[in-house]
Amino acid sequence: MTEPVRLDVADGVATITLDRPEAMNSLDVATKVALRDTVTQVAEDEAVRCVVLTGTGRAFCVGQDLKEHIELLKGGTSDSLFRTVPDHYNPTVTALMTMPKPVVAAVNGVAAGAGASLAFACDFRLVADTAGFNLAFTGVALSCDTGSSWTLPRLVGRAKALELLYFPRTLSAEESLELGLATKVIPAADLASETSTLAARLAAGPTVAFGAVRRSVTYAAGHDFESSVAFEAEMMSLTGSTRDHHHAVEAFVAKEKPVYEGR
Repeated sequence: MTEPVRLDVADGVATITLDRPEAMNSLDVATKVALRDTVTQVAEDEAVRCVVLTGTGRAFCVGQDLKEHIELLKGGTSDSLFRTVPDHYNPTVTALMTMPKPVVAAVNGVAAGAGASLAFACDFRLVADTAGFNLAFTGVALSCDTGSSWTLPRLVGRAKALELLYFPRTLSAEESLELGLATKVIPAADLASETSTLAARLAAGPTVAFGAVRRSVTYAAGHDFESSVAFEAEMMSLTGSTRDHHHAVEAFVAKEKPVYEGR
């Protein structure tokens, strides 16, 4: 029996692959636990300087496994069923959003519900031209989860976010690009190679600086200007003390290309 989540680490890039193609990478309990634990692991691993999240088969991830979901509802275990948001989805998306390193979603197929939300938590969404997004939650009479109430309005604005959540439909790759949900649309056959190129570039960069930028942008989204610039000062002090900064300045003066160590 194959594992529902695969982790491959090479040259500072951790690739997390949802591997339930027969179920369109839907999230049953075993997959949610494995994904949460894997994302947490790479977030804490200092040797990992970039994270890629992707799927196998026709889908990136279609969200909650509704076949398992209905069985749990029929079994009268709905209380434990809805613990999945605080127990699984929230820790996973929080780790994706807050880890001090870049995160890339390689959206190989449809991303629906929590699957779309996971992609929205990433810094870059490279989307195959055959893929798309669907905010499927109200289609099964549920509220949104996995951070989409926070990420989606920041990507497309409040009015469009409500429209997409109230009236779910599958957005094509091109429409996703127009709305700002996709960073770049790529021919499906080229998705892996383009993702690899971007991930390698990020993994070779100033990791602490990238992490500080991530933290600063996230912090500013929920704080006033004065608090935000004060946090920027903290991040400047943090990055200014890194070896990468010192090496970069020396390389600039010497008119050389800096080599970053990620610390």
